[in-house]
Amino acid sequence: MTKPTYEELDAKLGQAYQIIGWLLNECGLFHTEEGQDTLTYFSRDIYDDDFLPWPKDPERMLAGKD
Repeated sequence: MTKPTYEELDAKLGQAYQIIGWLLNECGLFHTEEGQDTLTYFSRDIYDDDFLPWPKDPERMLAGKD
């Protein structure tokens, strides 16, 4: 198996972003601050060792759900 190219990894990240957005929407969390922070994270070329655990603050996430 060959090592994936940067373009393939970037495309895979784009696919994950779409799935995450759909899942957030289905769970009613798309418009929460935590949901938007997650989409922002996956839309950038950065890596954050502290991204997990997710959600960092479940109460904050659920507060914006309604």
